[in-house]
Amino acid sequence: MYPDNLKYSEAHVWARVDDGIAVVGITHHAQDQLGDVVYVSLPQVGDDVVAGEVMGSVESVKTISDLYAPVSGRVIAINEPLLDEPGAINADPYGAGWMVKIEMSGAADYDNMLTAAEYQEKL
Repeated sequence: MYPDNLKYSEAHVWARVDDGIAVVGITHHAQDQLGDVVYVSLPQVGDDVVAGEVMGSVESVKTISDLYAPVSGRVIAINEPLLDEPGAINADPYGAGWMVKIEMSGAADYDNMLTAAEYQEKL
């Protein structure tokens, strides 16, 4: 439910880093609490994001929730299909439900994120 190869924020966002690029999405817990996701608002490619600050939102049939950047850097890609099919977040939060790719400005934010075990303890 919480892959060990990812890191997690207390704001229920996950990140996977490869060559300084963080692939980011929301956790299984977050999508489960939200219910059926019906809309997602993502930053634009080229936007700078700051760890801990709002970079978008996720809207479900129950509520709207802010999406917080887990790392600082520049957005280099967004998951365009999510804009038309936001339900992919519910179906596959760690795969097809990824949201953005961020070229990190440094590794410190990522290094400070929680492991899967630490995240589960916080839940």
